[in-house]
Amino acid sequence: MFYKIFSGSSRGKRFLSRFIATVGLCLLAAGPVIADSPKVAKDLKSGGGLDLVEVIVQFQTPVAQADLQTLRGAGGAVLRQLDLIKGVHIRVPRKALDVLALIPQVRFVSPDRKIGGSLDYTAAAVQAGPAWTSGWTGAGVGVAIVDSGVVDHPDFANDDCTGSRIVYRESLLPGDPSTLDTYGHGTHVAGIVGGNGRCAASSWVFKGMAPRSNLVVLRALDGTGSGSDSTVIAAIQRAIQLKNTYNIRVLNLSLGRVIWENYALDPLSQAVAQAWNAGIVVV
Repeated sequence: MFYKIFSGSSRGKRFLSRFIATVGLCLLAAGPVIADSPKVAKDLKSGGGLDLVEVIVQFQTPVAQADLQTLRGAGGAVLRQLDLIKGVHIRVPRKALDVLALIPQVRFVSPDRKIGGSLDYTAAAVQAGPAWTSGWTGAGVGVAIVDSGVVDHPDFANDDCTGSRIVYRESLLPGDPSTLDTYGHGTHVAGIVGGNGRCAASSWVFKGMAPRSNLVVLRALDGTGSGSDSTVIAAIQRAIQLKNTYNIRVLNLSLGRVIWENYALDPLSQAVAQAWNAGIVVV
């Protein structure tokens, strides 16, 4: 109620920002008071001084400028908005987590958890053969590969070995615009998804699940195969935005991390759910 009363006007927004900032300074001086708040993830405890942590703050409603101002008032530096989950990726002093938990509009605060690549299955393991013999090749279908980037290998060319079926590339890694795969995992995954093996200089032909599909490369893992919730969520958000442009019907996420809370609060789970709601099959 306090938030609703004081955030409706510009004067109220300024007051709320100052109030949060004042409370923040008091809490920073006094130490942790609500470290076990249900609005703060279990693996993200307050205390431990003024060291900076990167967190994802989910709000009850779409993020407004007043919310961003409130986060800044609490000592947070806004790094990226994650509108897909009504969230914001921020850097904040650890002790200010108590301040964030006091904001009524804040739904949940979780760390920007590290994510790594993983893949255990191949076309043979899921019996892709019958699909191929039935004519299901993925022709005209876009598959978004959220991973470490993809090398433009000959296996991603058209059937006549000309052009490329990689129709879009983008890096969601802050400060790193390259979409080249210096780690190798993304190219490995893309080959399993859509490699056709037709242009390889070998008598052995290895092809992926959908050898005629178009690939949308969204780089969210770095050269060590690591990323974070915020980079992957940003990539999922981009896939949804590009869905109609490239007929993206499938989103591949061969990556993961430990689960810390219920899916209804987990920011990555929320992003995946939005992709599903948008009509994209998530693998």
